Amino acid sequence: MTTVTEKARAAREAAHELSVLPAGVKNAALIAMAAALEAGLADIEAANAIDLDAGRQKGLTTAMLDRLMLNGDRVRLMASNLRDIAAMADPVGEVIKSWTAPNGMKLSRVRSPIGVIAIVYEARPNVTTETAGLSLKAGNCIILRGGSEAINSNSILARLMTEAGTAAGLPAGAVQFIETTAHEAVSELLGLAGLIDLVIARGSHRLIKAVTEQSRIPVMKHYRGLCHVYVESSAGRQMAVGIVVNAKANRPSTCNSAETVLVDEACAAEMLPALAEALAAAGVTVRADEAARAIIPGWEAATEEDWDTEYLDLILSLKVVSGFDEAIAHIRRYHSGLADAIVTGDEEKGERFLKLVDSAATYWNASTRLTDGLPFGIGPASGINTDRVYPRGPMGIEEMTGSRYVIRGSGQVRE
Repeated sequence: MTTVTEKARAAREAAHELSVLPAGVKNAALIAMAAALEAGLADIEAANAIDLDAGRQKGLTTAMLDRLMLNGDRVRLMASNLRDIAAMADPVGEVIKSWTAPNGMKLSRVRSPIGVIAIVYEARPNVTTETAGLSLKAGNCIILRGGSEAINSNSILARLMTEAGTAAGLPAGAVQFIETTAHEAVSELLGLAGLIDLVIARGSHRLIKAVTEQSRIPVMKHYRGLCHVYVESSAGRQMAVGIVVNAKANRPSTCNSAETVLVDEACAAEMLPALAEALAAAGVTVRADEAARAIIPGWEAATEEDWDTEYLDLILSLKVVSGFDEAIAHIRRYHSGLADAIVTGDEEKGERFLKLVDSAATYWNASTRLTDGLPFGIGPASGINTDRVYPRGPMGIEEMTGSRYVIRGSGQVRE
């Protein structure tokens, strides 16, 4: 087995060639990768079945097993996303801004590859294909280190993509996969400053904390998604119920699903019965405070711990608040900074919410589940950056690049 350091060296060597590879070659490689995934469906499903069986034996929740599961539709979506990435404009070399300095130099700020990106992630095999596709199109080599839950699925996906991409013209070493699930491999990876330029961390709070504390390389964190939906007193009942149910139940295992709903006391008597009916129909268990349970006695009692819990399951915490200020205070105290929403018919409060809630994506009258590259119209995303540094939010193709200055002079010197 090739060591982690050897893989990083191979990726660094390939990065020089990949950074200047013509867009047509990169696109042909992505299209070849998509075809390889479709052709390898039987092998992918067989490997995934092993991971699912192991997950059941470990006691993974239904929601976590759903994140892990691959079938024909999901593999075809992976392939489709790779083709979508191939169809996108190549960001490398794009001029962001150009101007002439007072001394006559002509300057441009252009997009450029980051170099070598390592991603440490858990559970979701689609991260393997989407992150690799975006990285390659942006001229970056990628080192993939997924979690033990999906080791067999990730291994076959990475092998199919690597073989197809190399045959189509990618430099050998452009895609690297860490085969071992040993924690020592992650520690070795995170110490390779100089070979790796950026680490993307996607997963649990424990994973991201460990990566951040160990890494000698800059880390971009796809942090936990403790998302809120605040139903303000002027919200229309039909819209509020639709947004809450979608935010929670559309795919609860994802980081952009809502975990806590706040409802104004002024509309609670009307809103909560409608929410209770719709959430029950969607199979959602509600853990509520005393004020909410006075209206819906069948709901479970919430504890202080519930307000700070990312369930990633069909479980929702719900609290009745006195009004806008209490809702903002609650969100600021508990949210993870990924996505939060207000449902309101009051324009002033909607605009105030957008200003006061500092999340990577802040919504007025829309579901937090929309926090992703495709709904945003920027194509597939490699993750959602919850740090307060650029690029915040879904990381599409442009966000997988850096920038540099290109200067054309005519003999200028510093005086």
